[in-house]
Amino acid sequence: MARHDASELAIRLGRQAEAACRHYLSNGRRQGRYWLVGDVRNTKGRSMFVRLVGPESGKGAAGKFTDAATGEHGDLLDVIRETLGLVDFKDVAEEARAFLRLPKPKPANPQSSPAPPGSPEATRRLLAMSQSIHGTLVASYLRGRGITNLSGTASLRFHPRCYHRPNEHSPTEIWPAMIAAVTDLDGHITGAHRTWLDPSGFSEARLGKAPIETPRRAMGDLLGHGIRFGAASDVLAAGEGIETVLSARLGIGRMPMLAATSAAHLAAILFPATLRRLYVLCDRDPAGDHARERLLERAAGVGIETVVLTPRLEDFNEDLRRYGPDALTTLMRRQLVREDASRFMVLAA
Repeated sequence: MARHDASELAIRLGRQAEAACRHYLSNGRRQGRYWLVGDVRNTKGRSMFVRLVGPESGKGAAGKFTDAATGEHGDLLDVIRETLGLVDFKDVAEEARAFLRLPKPKPANPQSSPAPPGSPEATRRLLAMSQSIHGTLVASYLRGRGITNLSGTASLRFHPRCYHRPNEHSPTEIWPAMIAAVTDLDGHITGAHRTWLDPSGFSEARLGKAPIETPRRAMGDLLGHGIRFGAASDVLAAGEGIETVLSARLGIGRMPMLAATSAAHLAAILFPATLRRLYVLCDRDPAGDHARERLLERAAGVGIETVVLTPRLEDFNEDLRRYGPDALTTLMRRQLVREDASRFMVLAA
């Protein structure tokens, strides 16, 4: 979605801010000039407030929100994305236009053509053909890894018949897969990460992954980008794998996080302009050590404070499976800056 299109839609939603809040944030209520709700995902509570009255754009604009508990902020387009679990801005824009009863834009090119393999367009089509993970093999796979809290995981999808080709000389195979959207700092999809799963269910030997040589692969433009869980503002936690990051979320609670898909990509993640503290989720392996040192150097070079979070075993998912969520929470609380522990762990799982 073009930036000018996004700005125009945000302004139009702001003009109908209260109606939009009643529709998408139904667990909240109006108080004076604000709509109060628990968070951007429509949880019950009062820590997030949406401005119902204000200018059309700029500081204090109608439709802008701030979550006092987490520091998250944005506009009603972000509310639509989070409450409906959307990933691509194209889908957010389509939903916003439907709410505003605006006509659909004419397609720039009505002729459909195959997308080049590995291109951002190919990844968007793959994600469009996928479905929510709730109630699927992905949810069972994550539960087998000890990950039971799936809130805020709209970047993950399930594809029941995802192609896998071991090499160029092999026939194409079909396996169910967890599909993760890789996005840039503006939320645009640039790539996808695939984890092929064992359709027979979770097995401890393979931790639920399909019995193939390479059950994980990424496609698209990955450098600098990542799989995002929550919108980062001033604080962010980043790690390599999806399972490591989701395990850490059980301990830290509401802190925004990013999975970089590999050690090399972790070292190269791009920083939000507002970021002031970065937590790095440590994996105990040589590649992880090198990536961590490179990332710490880059962050220090732009004035970002860094804190390394270290597991007891090889990674945080192994800690979670061995010791359980309560022990993981205790371990991580000891390593967080005190103000962040108070801010993000109040509602931890």
